[in-house]
Amino acid sequence: MVTLHRQARWKIAVYGGDHGIPHFHVEGPDFRCSVAIATRALIVGDAPARVLAAARAWAQANEAELAAKWKELNQ
Repeated sequence: MVTLHRQARWKIAVYGGDHGIPHFHVEGPDFRCSVAIATRALIVGDAPARVLAAARAWAQANEAELAAKWKELNQ
């Protein structure tokens, strides 16, 4: 697992050996969800709306970095 972005109570991570479409995880103390890199659609799980919006905004601005890390860890 590689953490690519961290806020006070949540983070964005990409896992190696993961499955499915390229995605990232948004994780906090009481929530976890997976979000597609290309579309930023929620795949599974849940997160507070404010956190999900911030994570999607960060992912949009850093899509190339997310995609490259997914490819590196999930060949």
